[in-house]
Amino acid sequence: MAKRIILRTGEALVEGALDYLCAEPEIVIGELDGPVGTALATLLGDQVKGHTKVFAILNSDVQVKPATLMVSKVTVSDSRYTNILMGTVQAAIAHGVLDAVRAGDIPKKKANELGIIYSVWLDPAILKVPKGKVDHAGLFNVHREATAKVIKKAMAGEPGIDWLLKNQDSVPHYFHQQGLEGNI
Repeated sequence: MAKRIILRTGEALVEGALDYLCAEPEIVIGELDGPVGTALATLLGDQVKGHTKVFAILNSDVQVKPATLMVSKVTVSDSRYTNILMGTVQAAIAHGVLDAVRAGDIPKKKANELGIIYSVWLDPAILKVPKGKVDHAGLFNVHREATAKVIKKAMAGEPGIDWLLKNQDSVPHYFHQQGLEGNI
């Protein structure tokens, strides 16, 4: 019997060539018959205007495993934003989940037993990009890469506490630094 995965967390950042090509997911992953499953079911049943939760899918009627529930960090109020989030980004997340299974970061034999709650951020600045000019391929690649990366980090427990203690003072928080420099 495979070791139970109760609850693991992860966060990642992947940036692309353009300002809006950025993914910064935060996830929890764990057994569907544990706290993650309870939270996933609760979130799915507790829909909130502007923060609709949906499963990551390859396309309508093709949900990926482990079941992955996307939760937007941004209040969604524009149909164009919704179409990009529930199109390009949703597909990228689905592919990234399957990439993580293929890479062995998620054990294939556990794919039906695990759930992922995926907090997704799509830069609202994407709405300033003229229609027809959004780099959907770049957006897809960034979110796919970030998904595989965040799952790998969560499953490996990265960063580890020893690394964090050793590097605590050498890892500046970007927005803290901006505040110290008077830029925000």
